[in-house]
Formats: sequence, C-alpha cells, structure tokens
Amino acid sequence: MNTPRPSSSKRPLQGRKAKPRRQLPLLLGGIVVLGLLAVAFVAGAQSNSDSSSPQALPSVSNGDDAQPALELARRVADDPTALGAIDAPVVLIEYADYRCPFCGVLSRETLPELVAEYVDSGQLRIEWRDNPIFGETSVMAAVAAHAAGEQGLFWEYNEAVYASAPETGHLEIDSDKILDYAREIGVPDMAKFEADLVSPQLYERVQLNAQEAQQIGVTSVPSIVINDVAIAGAQPLQVFQDVIDEQLRLADQ
Repeated sequence: MNTPRPSSSKRPLQGRKAKPRRQLPLLLGGIVVLGLLAVAFVAGAQSNSDSSSPQALPSVSNGDDAQPALELARRVADDPTALGAIDAPVVLIEYADYRCPFCGVLSRETLPELVAEYVDSGQLRIEWRDNPIFGETSVMAAVAAHAAGEQGLFWEYNEAVYASAPETGHLEIDSDKILDYAREIGVPDMAKFEADLVSPQLYERVQLNAQEAQQIGVTSVPSIVINDVAIAGAQPLQVFQDVIDEQLRLADQ
C-alpha cells in the first residue's frame, strides 16, 4: 500500500507561493461546534516528556481466563492517517495534539527515524489518533489535517504543522495558518479543503479518536501504544527502538 510518509530527514517541505489571506465564513461559523467538541475532550490533560518507563497495557479478566489487552490497532486499508504495511507485526499508535510542543519533538526527531528503520522494511505500522486537549484551535488543526488527508496529504500536513511548532509553549493556530499550511504543502483543491474544514464527518472522526483516548485512560500527550506496551511522553529514540525490537522478537516466537 502506498501511503504518504514523513521524511526520514529534516527536508524542507515544498510549498506554493502564498495567496492573499482571506477569512472563512463557514469556518468562523463552525466555532460553536469546535467549542462543544473541545468541552468533551480531556480539559485538564497536559503534554509531557516525563521519563516514565514503558508499561504493558493490562489484560482483561473474564472469569478464570485473562483476555489479551485491548486491541487498539485498526489496520484499515488505505487509511490516510496510517503509515506502513497493514499486516506489519508491530503497530505503533500515537495519541497527540497539534499544539503540543513534545508531540512536535516526537514528530521531528523520532518518527522519521522509526519510519526509516522499521516502517519502510514492513516491520512497523504507525497509526495516528487525534487527542486535541488544548482547546478549540487544537480541534481546528486536527480537522484540517484530516481535510488534507482527503486529498492524500495527511502526513505532509502533519509534518508542516509540527515543523512550525515552538520548542516550548503551545503553537498558536488560527484560520489563516490553517490555510497557509495547506498552500505550503500544495493541497491541489483548496476549495474542497475549505469545505472539508466544516465537514461533520471529519469532526466526528476527530471526536471518535479523542473518545478512544479517554476510554483507555490517556491523560497526556504524546501518548504512544506499541502493540500492548504504553509509552508516555516524547522519550528518547532508544526507548522506542527497544520496545519495537522486543515486540518483533515476540512476534517471531
């Protein structure tokens, strides 16, 4: 399956010459919807890079037999928010917010290395989950990334947002920036992109991802699950490599 991939190096994105900025009446009209969605998300959660050790997800008790941990991997064919083979033995799921500085660190410094080492060889699949905990502009950015994904550019949009993120503090995002990122990565149909920014289906997609994060107890971003091992924060690359290597070893048994 051919899916867009983040670069394995910090290459500049190929952008287009920016057009004059203009307001989005529909987008502004959808702020009420954004606010309602934001209330449903984990308002008190925080981003972190705490040095907590990877933890196995708990198994589920069912009578005398312990069932395996929750299966979170979706393995949907042609999913624009996933990278790698649908049958890869290891699946990494990232719960993240586009305004989270530590999510930016993970995107810029760690994921490209994992793509080059494991995704390209068919050993690892990466699946994205929105967890927009920092308010309505986080929801806006998440919906915009899915709108870009409708035109096959989800990961390019994801990369462009995180490339502009500050090292500390939360990225400021507004409707103008939403459009600028789309032009930067060369979204071919800007009219469709703008229409998709207020698509109920895309809002629902973001909400369902956030609800999944809540249901499994994700209270900070980034939070990563690799098969049945949870990792909190933007840990060093070696932490991810060690967990992936162990999961690959277990898959071979």
